[in-house]
Amino acid sequence: MNAPRNSAELNAGFAHAGPSAHIGRDMLDRVLNPATKAPIFGRRDNASVGWAVSAAPVPYPEAVAAMEARAAAIAEGSAGELVWLLEHPPLYTAGVSAKPGDLLEPDRFPVFPSGRGGQFTYHGPGQRVAYVMLDLTARQRDVRGFVAALEAWVIGALAQFNVEGGLRDGRVGVWVERRTPGLAPREDKIAAIGVKLRRWVSFHGISLNVEPDLGHFGGIVPCGVTDHGVTSLVDLGLPVTLDDADAALKLSFQRVFGATVPSDPPV
Repeated sequence: MNAPRNSAELNAGFAHAGPSAHIGRDMLDRVLNPATKAPIFGRRDNASVGWAVSAAPVPYPEAVAAMEARAAAIAEGSAGELVWLLEHPPLYTAGVSAKPGDLLEPDRFPVFPSGRGGQFTYHGPGQRVAYVMLDLTARQRDVRGFVAALEAWVIGALAQFNVEGGLRDGRVGVWVERRTPGLAPREDKIAAIGVKLRRWVSFHGISLNVEPDLGHFGGIVPCGVTDHGVTSLVDLGLPVTLDDADAALKLSFQRVFGATVPSDPPV
């Protein structure tokens, strides 16, 4: 998938084989190396990124409207970059590649169409959503490199809890291998990635399962993958809170994308 020259609008939620292997390996090597000093996908002017956290769940339509307005303002030069951490009430979203048959229980939770890349995804309490509004013109106009940077960010955050996240050919997101004595290993998804670019500014982002109700994923085929499950940090036996996850995400983000500064949520 080659980046369009002007990227008026582009969805990025492609499966691995997305970023080329050498880009992905380099990103991971650098984010997992504490000696790395310069951000991997930083701004050329080293400006800080706003870092906002909403204390209460935010309805999906309100969040999308605020996110799109902020992304437009960034593209116009009237607002700075922002990463917005929040939770949503229980809901499903349908990315641009969603297949109707993958919505198994359409009446279980509200379903919202989403302009991001990818297929069906669940959001709800206990899952940390991070909406990422970054200006690739100020960084690198490299869609594959940007997706690899998002993956490295999540994997670097998981590593702070001694969780080895990984990428899999043909599957979007970040995965962990589960090993139980006497049973065959299995792989479960712990984080989803789906973004959109408009005028080279990103929006939508990532979701990390900290302690959601994993049964809520049963109403969809998550990201169109039927042969593997979903997990969370707490499901892996780790007593991790959202605050713990936020701290890990912030540190890893700074290694990948650069410095942050506290900011107010857009709503």
